[in-house]
Order: sequence, then C-alpha cells, then structure tokens
Amino acid sequence: MAGHFDCHAWITVSQSYRVEVLLRTMMKQMYESRKQSPPVRVDAMDGVELISICRDYLYDKSYIVVFDDVWKEDFWRHIEHALLDNNKGSRILMTTRSMNTAEFCKKSSLVHVHNLEPLPLEQAQELLRRTAFQYDEDKQCPEELNGLTFELVKICEGLPLAVVAIAGLLATKGKDVGQWKRLLDSLSAELDSSPHLSYVKQILSFSYYDLPYHLKGCFLFMGMFPEDYPISCKRLIRLWIAEGFVKGKHNMTLEEVAMTYLSELINRSLVQVSVIDSIGNVRNCQLHDLMREVVVSKSKELSFIQTCPENLSNYYRVARHLSICNKSNNFPMVVGNYQTHSAIFFDIEELPKSFCFLQFTKSKLLKELDFEGAPLTYIPEELGNLFNLKYLSIRDTKVKKLPRSIGKLHKLQTLDLKRSFVSELPVEINMLFNLQYLVAYYKDKQSIYSINTRRGMKLYSNFGSLESLEKLYEVDLEAYSGGNFFRELARLKRLRKLCITKLKSESVNALCDAIQQMIHLQSLRISSIKEEELLHLHKMSSPPVFLRCLRLRGRLMKLPGWIYELRNLTKLTLEWSRISDDSLQILGVLPNLLFFWIFEGYSGAQLHFHKNHFKKLKDLRLCWLNDLKRLIIDEGSLTLVEHLELGPSPQLEELPATISHLKCLKTLSFNNMPMESVRKLLPDGGSDHWKVRHIPNIYFLYFTVKGTQHETYKLGDSRLLELLS
Repeated sequence: MAGHFDCHAWITVSQSYRVEVLLRTMMKQMYESRKQSPPVRVDAMDGVELISICRDYLYDKSYIVVFDDVWKEDFWRHIEHALLDNNKGSRILMTTRSMNTAEFCKKSSLVHVHNLEPLPLEQAQELLRRTAFQYDEDKQCPEELNGLTFELVKICEGLPLAVVAIAGLLATKGKDVGQWKRLLDSLSAELDSSPHLSYVKQILSFSYYDLPYHLKGCFLFMGMFPEDYPISCKRLIRLWIAEGFVKGKHNMTLEEVAMTYLSELINRSLVQVSVIDSIGNVRNCQLHDLMREVVVSKSKELSFIQTCPENLSNYYRVARHLSICNKSNNFPMVVGNYQTHSAIFFDIEELPKSFCFLQFTKSKLLKELDFEGAPLTYIPEELGNLFNLKYLSIRDTKVKKLPRSIGKLHKLQTLDLKRSFVSELPVEINMLFNLQYLVAYYKDKQSIYSINTRRGMKLYSNFGSLESLEKLYEVDLEAYSGGNFFRELARLKRLRKLCITKLKSESVNALCDAIQQMIHLQSLRISSIKEEELLHLHKMSSPPVFLRCLRLRGRLMKLPGWIYELRNLTKLTLEWSRISDDSLQILGVLPNLLFFWIFEGYSGAQLHFHKNHFKKLKDLRLCWLNDLKRLIIDEGSLTLVEHLELGPSPQLEELPATISHLKCLKTLSFNNMPMESVRKLLPDGGSDHWKVRHIPNIYFLYFTVKGTQHETYKLGDSRLLELLS
C-alpha cells in the first residue's frame, strides 16, 4: 500500500504520549520513507515548529499515516493541524479500542469508522495452523490434529492475538495428539476458573503459565519497558544476564544462550519482532499491548516489577525491579530500598544532580543501573559503593568522566558508554576482571562522513587484565606507540567483537599478531588514522575462523589473501580501500556472504560479477566508485540480491541489461546519477526502462554534502519529472 503514496509513517500512540514526540517521529519516518535525511534541528524543534515544517513538507505530496492504538478522545485535536488536506489523495488511518475516540474525530473531519469483526472460524483455523507449523519442514497440519484446531479456535472467539498465542504454545508441543488434547483440556479448565478476566487475557495468561521456569523471569522482565517501546535485543539480553536469568551452556557464551531464550519467546508468539537488519538478524522486539498488560499484572502480583509513573502515590517499596518512566524531576526516594535489584530510566526530562547515587548507596543488592538517554551529566564517587553492580549504562548521556571508584565494582559485566562524552577511562578500570562488554565511542551527527567521524576511547596500560572481555568497541590508537598495547590486546583471548580506530601503518603487523590469538572473534572493525594510510594486513596467516562481520576502513590496494578463507563471513564492508586489481571478484566464492558494501573501495575501470558467484548475497552497495566505467553482471550472479545501491560513478557508461534478471530485487538506489541516465529509466519512453520495470522501488539520491545530506526522488514521482524538466 505504501508504494501508492509519496511518503508514509506508522506511529504507535499508546496511552501516554507527548505531541512533540509524535510529530517528531512522524516527520522522521516521512523523510526516511523517501530515503531523505530529516532536518538537522528536528530533535530541538518545539510543537509549533514541527507542525509548520510538517505542513510545508507535505504540501505537494500524497501521504498515508497510521496512528496505532489511540486511547485519548482529544488525540486528533492535538495532531490534525500538522496533516493538511492538499487534495493529493492522502489517507489517515487510526486504530482504537474506544468508539468515543473515533466519534470525536468526526467533529472536525470526514471520518469513516470501520468496526473490526472477529475472524471467521475458517480463517482463524488457517491462522492457527500457519503459525503453529511455521518452523516445520513441511509446514503442514496433520489430519489427526484438524479437529483439535477447530476446538481451539472456537475458544479464541475469532481474536487473532489469542489465536496466535495459542498457536505459539502449540508449536512447542510438536505433533503429539495427546499433548494437544491435554492443552485443550487445561485451557478450558483455566477459562472456567477465571471468569473475571477477559477471554483473551486468560488465554495470554495461560501461555505464560506454560513457559518453562527459566523463561518466566525473562518474560516478566520485559514489563520493565514502557508500552510500545522498541526493545533492543542486545540491551535486553545483557540485562537478563546481569540479573542472573541466563544459565551457561557448554561451548556457548551467555549472550548466545540468552538469544536462544529470546528466540523461543518469539517462536511462542509471546514477543513480537519489530526490526530485522539487512542480513536477517532480529534487532528490536516488543510486547503487544495486551500481552504487556498480562505481564504487568503478573509482575505486580509477584512484587517483581514496579513502574514509577508521573503519579507517584502508588509507589510501593517491595518490587525487585524498578522502571522509572517519570517525565518530571519530582522523584521519590524509590531507591533507598534494600530489595531493589535493577533500575531502568525512560523518558526522563530532568535529573537533580547526583540524586540517584545518594539514594542507591543503600541498595546493596542492586545489580543493574540503566540511564540510557537520560539527561545525566555527572557520576559521583559513591558509585563505588554498589559492589554488587553487574550492569551500568550511560549510553546517550552527557557524562564526560567516570569516577575512579568504578574500580571497586568487581562484579561488573557490562559497561555501556556508547554515545556518551566519556573518551578516557580511569586506570582503575583494569580491576574489573569480570567485565565482558565495554563500548565507548561518540559520533558527531553533524560532521561530514569521513574516516574519523567517530571518536573512540583511550585505555591505560595493563588493560590485558580484562581477560573476560567479549566485546571491546572502540579503542582509539592515536595516542599509542610501541608494541606494549598490542601485547596487552593479545591477552584478550575471549573477544568476540573488536573495533580498532586510528591505526597507523607501522602498527599493522603487531595488530595482526594479536588478532591471530583471538580464536573466538566474530566481528572485527579496523580503521586507519587517515584515508591515505596503508593497511598492509597480509601478514595474518591464521585469521579467526569464526569471523562473521569484517569492516576495513583505509587503503588496502589489494585484498589480503586470508579473506577468502573466511567461510563464515556474512557481512563485509570496505571503505577507502581503493583496490585496483580484480581481487574483489574472487569474493564471490565466499559461501555465506549476505551483505557487501564498497565505499571508495575500488579504483578499477571494470567490475565483473561472475556466474554462480555471490549465491547468498542479499544487499550490495557499490558507492563512490569514481573510476568505474563498466559494470558486468553475468546471468546467474547475484540471484538473491534484494537491495542494490549504485554510484556516484560519473564515468559509468550504462546500466547492465542483466539487472532485468535480478528477480529478487526489491529496491534499487542511484546516487548522484546524471540526469540523462535518469531519463533513460523513465516509464514513458525511457530506452532503459525495460531493465528495471520489475523492481518495485527505484530511488535517485542527490547529495549536497558527501555521505550525509541528500534529496531523494522516486521513479514515478512528480517531483522527479519537475527536476528533469
């Protein structure tokens, strides 16, 4: 449907919202739907500015906006002035459980109210079968189970969420008729015993009760996150680990075990996937509103979680996990509580200086402190009193310095400083022998894309004592000289992810020697100190065999031979490498490569993708190849590619005809494509249109600042025709 409109947005509203946040989110999605960068100041704009810029942007565009899960009757009054009626066929959809909310909109707009009916029995049965057997090889429901599926969907009364929840539960029972019958009997008994609950909540509760013990705490912990909050999977599993929910398994890290826990909750349809990256990894997840209501209800019953709302009068002190979603600075003494295990802060507009630590010092059982996104500027020495702390995040805060007392936190596993202002760590950090996750870098969003866009952290000597480290992102080498740093680095043999920045040519061999000691390494990012600095990485004779993600930033001239040995590599990025020979073509033999991005990475005149190469590749980006004159794609190459990005390549003579054979291609993007070449692709009379007519989405991006600001036009867009006229 989105393809019929110039731009689109999907906004989840929920019970508690701020108009400015909704408008800001809507504007960002509108721009992103056209592959455009939102205005630089959008995060600082107030409501009046946002309404004005929204109206200006939508003035000549058709758009569709979905506002999902609206509760308040006067919601439309807050938002309607941003969405002008420009006679372009635009549409606004709103979902709500309240008929009063729908009726309120009629006061100022032409509204059609559509009441959703329950699913017909046959469709509900098909949904249950499809969900219950989605992970089976044949994906078919056995004949002997058909009668039971009929009885189960009758219980669900045509409610899709209930059907999916039951199907997720059935997926764990295999095709055993006896287990299905026992589940049906148990569910019927549960519904009879709890008539005060709605049917759907009873069914969702039943899915919780069926969870194995090790998953119940993990599932309830997700109630810490606000309604409709996009939960980072990596953040979630690290919190699970710190809380002690995840038990070790042979030959698996705790993060890997935790990911299997999350996958099981997803497979049971208790958790929804919200974001998947370009190679198929789940990045974000969330709970359905009704599922979250069940989780919150059960958590309160067990004194498991306490949410601290704007109205603080309901606060009680026995909950083990504290979720503070306070939009004012009127904080209670909620953390002077000996039973508190964790505290996570959301949507905090203002924090009294040092408020938290003076209260947290009494919380001797505290394991987790998560300030992500809070307006925090300072951490006092009292931090060192929290000797049970395992997880500390000041990501996206304005903290500049860590106290030396952090060295007392001997149980700390996660230290997340990402996008904070911390760039130099105290020497006491070397005493954190259980530290597994250390991330600290800052990226200037306003800077032109360059090899040094991000600033890393500086470590002191003897950091090799952190032998439990599994992730180290990213270390700034500009201040280091000599081999001592790399001898310390080689001691970190448990590393799975490593990022090194500002590497000098004379240090490359020492780095290669250190990396060869890291037999568990899965992700490696190396960035040179400047674009012209040569990264001569050929000395590495035994690369880590489990490497899955590799990003090299700096001049290579020729690919090191060991790259072709990386049979597990799924993601490869080459920036400023300026490879001049045909070694890029040989990468096509890598059996599991899914993502390949070249940015100023090739200086040859011809690039050839051979038949039967890149068999699994899904995402290919060939960017800023200024010397490229001819692109050859053999029939039978790139057969699974879904996203292709080309340019700027000002000398490229023509688009290869074999693009017409890339049947899986969903999106084709051109950067700074010459106008004459664009005209050849137009549906009306374009001589090359036949090459791309099978591709649903074709975009033309024109950069005003290299790598950042750009205008985007879509093939078939009236604005594109105006540009060409």
